[in-house]
Amino acid sequence: QVQVMESGGGSVQFGGSLRLSCTASGAISSVYTISWYRGSQDEFVATITSDGRTDLADAVKGRFAVSGDNAKNTVYLQMNNLKPEDTAMYYCVRNQGRELYRGRGTQVTVSS
Repeated sequence: QVQVMESGGGSVQFGGSLRLSCTASGAISSVYTISWYRGSQDEFVATITSDGRTDLADAVKGRFAVSGDNAKNTVYLQMNNLKPEDTAMYYCVRNQGRELYRGRGTQVTVSS
């Protein structure tokens, strides 16, 4: 079994920054894809593969960046220049071996 846990959410003002973490534990594989989603509609935010390929949604390009630390089994979502419309619950989903593992999410709130 694989466990995924997000952390790093919080409340910031317009233009602020946060760094979210997605840490995996358990029966983890060295080959994976991790994607970040937000909100009740699971809006796609970013994705990163185990070999370092990344992709970002147009809404966050130029403001967000995704990176990984395989030694720590952790993926980061650096969020800069945050806007009120970025307010949401952020989830990470780990895809490995055709299985999907989802965390409980971390809340991000941006005030104007």
